[in-house]
Amino acid sequence: MRLVFDDVTLALPDFTLRASFDVETNALGIFGPSGAGKTTLLEIIAGVRKPDRGRILIDDVDITTLKARERKIGYVPQDETLFPHMSVRANVTYGGKNVQIVEDLIDRSVAKLSGGERRRVALARALAINPRLLLLDELLAGLDEARKRQLIDLLPRPLIFVSHERDEIAALCEHVVSIDRGQCSPPASLPHTSLSLSSRPQLNR
Repeated sequence: MRLVFDDVTLALPDFTLRASFDVETNALGIFGPSGAGKTTLLEIIAGVRKPDRGRILIDDVDITTLKARERKIGYVPQDETLFPHMSVRANVTYGGKNVQIVEDLIDRSVAKLSGGERRRVALARALAINPRLLLLDELLAGLDEARKRQLIDLLPRPLIFVSHERDEIAALCEHVVSIDRGQCSPPASLPHTSLSLSSRPQLNR
């Protein structure tokens, strides 16, 4: 996947987000502290927010003016946004028909799921539309290593993964863009090793 942010800006209450980069990757990490603009960057790609200026291109296709549903992008937001009054089956098939990664949960109530199970359902719903790209906002936050490993093993490429944890970025991603108060660094390559939260090298502090 080739992702281009061409002079993108968006004025926010505390700062102006500015992103201008060109990266070819199957797994891009967006790294930065809380409130830095990571989620906003994802929302611009997903079509939830419209930039004040600039263009976003995926594989040389300008998606800037496309509506969210026209972009074929699966998005798992940080709050998961599951429908609590529906079963797992109803939540997943709301977005499409693929329920394979939650077959063991399919008839359970969402209200009775653990945090890791809820995120698996949210991931299944994002994948149900057969997306061209997957956006993941803090998917692994607060989970133990076993549950992180379970989710990592389910993830297809290409993806863009947001986290404020260096080990999660190192475990999943080929490249990383750092962001602080809306200012994006140029993409940096990460060492290519097996996907293991314990064995991947840490990003430099």
